Amino acid sequence: MFDEDPEGKHIFGTVRVGERGQIVIPKKAREIFSIQPGDTLLVVGDEKRGIAIVKADTFKAMAKRLFCIFDQEPVEDPED
Repeated sequence: MFDEDPEGKHIFGTVRVGERGQIVIPKKAREIFSIQPGDTLLVVGDEKRGIAIVKADTFKAMAKRLFCIFDQEPVEDPED
């Protein structure tokens, strides 16, 4: 395997799911992604690729940028 994680990529280890479906996010992951008590996280999933956890405010910022794209006039395809 790797002696070090590739740049910007991390393997934080494993977590165990409790009886109530809860997991503990490893400390190093919380530090790197600035996850604080009380933060809201969004859990998204793809049945083939797995589950991802994203800070809700990060996702909201991405959505706002996406909405700005919709506000722009469509570019016509010169081949039409």
